[in-house]
Amino acid sequence: MWTGVQWTGTLPAGASARWFTWGWQASRHVVWYMMPTSPRVGSPQLDWDVAVERATSSQCTYWITVRNLTNAPVTFEGRYAVLS
Repeated sequence: MWTGVQWTGTLPAGASARWFTWGWQASRHVVWYMMPTSPRVGSPQLDWDVAVERATSSQCTYWITVRNLTNAPVTFEGRYAVLS
């Protein structure tokens, strides 16, 4: 297993946005999660959905929609863990 940060994003209060990342081996199982990095005070809350699309016979693209559930801007890291 290995982990990393794929991107950093910021969402205004109540907003949502979609990111994508491509070129992942289709034979791997990748888990995506969002880690708030600001604000450091309060309780930033994010929700996300992940969709996978087969790009070629051996590669896939992940589409990640992230929603800010709070009334303040939130900066976060889009992180991954490759399980196999």
